Amino acid sequence: MADSESLETVTEHERILQEIESTDTACVGPTLRSVYDDQPNAHRRFMEKLDVRIRNHDREIEKMCNFHHQGFVDAITELLKVRADAKKLMGQVSDTNRRLQDAGREVTAQTQEVIRCRVQQRNMATTVEKLQLCIPVLEMYSKLKEQLESKRYYSALKTMEQLENLYIPRVSQYRFCQIMAETLPKLREEIKDVSMSDLKDFLESIRKHSDKIGETAMRQAQQHRTFNSAVQKQVTLSCTKPLYGLNGRTSLHHNGLSPEETADEDDADDEVLTAQDLVDFSPVYRCLHIYTVLGDRETFENYYRKQRKKQARLVLQPQSNMHETVEGYRRYFNQIVGFFVVEDHILHATRGLVTRAFTDELWNMALSKIIAVLRTHSSYCTDPDLVLELKNLIVIFADTLQGYGFPVNRLFDLLFEVRDQYNETLLKKWALVFREIFEQDNYSPIPVENEEEYKAVISRFPFHDAEIEKQQFPKKLPMSQSVPQIYAQVKEFIYASLKFSESLHRSWTEIDDMLRKSTNLLLTRTLSSCLQNLIKKPHIGLTELVQIIINTTHLEQACKYLEDFITNITNVSPETVHTTRLYGLSTFKDARHAAEGEIYTKLNQKIDEFIQLADYEWCMVESDGRASGYLMDLINFLRSTFQVFTHLPGKVAQTACMSACKHLATSLMQMLLDSELKQVTMGAVQQFNLDVIQCELFASSEPVPGFQGDTLQLAFIDLRQLLDLFMVWDWSTYLADYGQPTSKYLRVNPSTALALLEKMKDTGKKNNIFSQFRKNDRDKQKLIETVVKQLRSLVNGMSQHS
Repeated sequence: MADSESLETVTEHERILQEIESTDTACVGPTLRSVYDDQPNAHRRFMEKLDVRIRNHDREIEKMCNFHHQGFVDAITELLKVRADAKKLMGQVSDTNRRLQDAGREVTAQTQEVIRCRVQQRNMATTVEKLQLCIPVLEMYSKLKEQLESKRYYSALKTMEQLENLYIPRVSQYRFCQIMAETLPKLREEIKDVSMSDLKDFLESIRKHSDKIGETAMRQAQQHRTFNSAVQKQVTLSCTKPLYGLNGRTSLHHNGLSPEETADEDDADDEVLTAQDLVDFSPVYRCLHIYTVLGDRETFENYYRKQRKKQARLVLQPQSNMHETVEGYRRYFNQIVGFFVVEDHILHATRGLVTRAFTDELWNMALSKIIAVLRTHSSYCTDPDLVLELKNLIVIFADTLQGYGFPVNRLFDLLFEVRDQYNETLLKKWALVFREIFEQDNYSPIPVENEEEYKAVISRFPFHDAEIEKQQFPKKLPMSQSVPQIYAQVKEFIYASLKFSESLHRSWTEIDDMLRKSTNLLLTRTLSSCLQNLIKKPHIGLTELVQIIINTTHLEQACKYLEDFITNITNVSPETVHTTRLYGLSTFKDARHAAEGEIYTKLNQKIDEFIQLADYEWCMVESDGRASGYLMDLINFLRSTFQVFTHLPGKVAQTACMSACKHLATSLMQMLLDSELKQVTMGAVQQFNLDVIQCELFASSEPVPGFQGDTLQLAFIDLRQLLDLFMVWDWSTYLADYGQPTSKYLRVNPSTALALLEKMKDTGKKNNIFSQFRKNDRDKQKLIETVVKQLRSLVNGMSQHS
């Protein structure tokens, strides 16, 4: 067992030694460690084994040295012999090298010179070649600078494009080219900034010149419209005369225009200016081309449109006092026309900078704003002349823009609203005219001294009366001076209304309808209102009212001539289905009825004034034997007044007379039955009876012809029966026949009789101290008391029955 272990150990040591001999010394550590990891004292046996192996190697080395020692000695001997020959050869080589160096030094110098020249030649050729590539680049860059200095930016951009795409890539390796390439984008931005600055200046310029551009365009449109109107009139007068010459220009001498007007037209043609003549559009074209080349056209288009929209809003903003003068409206229209003339020019001169859709959008926005502004400011206008001038401006404005292709139908629709405003201002103006005419009228028939004055009147007013024409001069026409003046002013109003209808592109039928409607408004509203106010004025007396009735009658008769007047203007037959009739008949009838009512009212007022002058002594014993003075004055007044009524229609005079008599009778009855009147004597009743007798005499004298029988006297029948009852003291008959249709005192009411009787009863009581000694008076008082009781029973019976 011990032998086997010893054998393994020897084998392991042998392996370790072989590994140590064949392994690098750096890796010996692990191998030696394995020696110590084995059995105890194994390292000693390994050391012994190692010493044995070392001695074996030493013996082998010694054997090898002994074997090669003689050869080594021989080699050393040979080397010593060669050393002398080597020294000699070294001297010879050094000598040869020195001589060779001396001989080749000059050749080397010449060779270096040749090499240097060849290098210079090659460099020069290279330089020329590169310069030939660089010179065009520099020339183009110099050209670019010149173009920038001369502000030819579009050409400069083309030059930049050539530099970048063609020239700079050939010499891109040079520093100056790199600097140049870095500079070009900055130059592009500078060009964009400069062109944009020019565009802003252009936008500011056209904003300043819009007024002038619009003024020129509207003037040309007005001249064109005037010329067309003249040509149309000439065509109407004579269709056989040539209107145009062979060269296509209008032959003005053949269209009704004078040579002076011809010269003016030629001057106008020579002075025709366009938007390009007033504004330089090159900044827009240049900026558009620049942004197109730079590939940023969309940005430019958006900027331009945005700025123009802003300018449009500024242009459409009117001045606050624009409505005060026509110049304010003219400036407003000029600016708008100038704006859209510029846009129309840009639309046709550029490709896509603005589109028809964009201009239409701008126009629709502007049109809505314009209509709102005009609707607001026109409502402030109180002068019809200003409204008419505004209408003419709107027509020229619409015609101008329509010539540039913008739809203007809404503007013509607006004119109908302005026409209503114009009619309102006309009505207000004519209301003042009518008031002035009425204030200056003397309300007396027109005196004419001779034939000339008569013709002068009937030339202004259609008056025909065979009886008056047969009369000798001087004579009087029934109407007052205001009638022909009113008639003439109505015709002037029709002319004024017609002025607004011109150039509205409407048919004569529509114009006829407009004239008739506006004239109806004048008659039914303005003139009617003036007449009503005139009739209600305090200073208008009965004479004036009578004359007003006569005047309205003649004006009513003249309405048919006004219709003929409108028909002659429009050539539209009045029998046309849709023709509007004039309402003057109803207007003057209403005014006449109002005047008649005012006559009745003023008559009653005048009667009341006379009644207030009455001063009866209600306690008088006996009457004066004659009628009261106030009543006689009243009757004289009524007689003279009714004499004036002879020119009135019969029914008016009769109604006025009947109304006056009834009011007089009622007033006298009220005076007699006044609650404040406490006592009435029989003498006062007799005096009152004398006054009533005068009233009855006046009624029977037929102050106004046309009454049948005693119709007018019936106005005083209530008073007459009441006074007869008290004068005759016929109470037995009254009480016996009360309620009978054949009663003599049928119109005497018990309550009325009771009221008056009690006033007389109170008188009796006052004088009772003296009357008690007179038997007749005592009997009379008893009778009064008995009648009073019976009357009271009648009154109570009536109240219970009712």
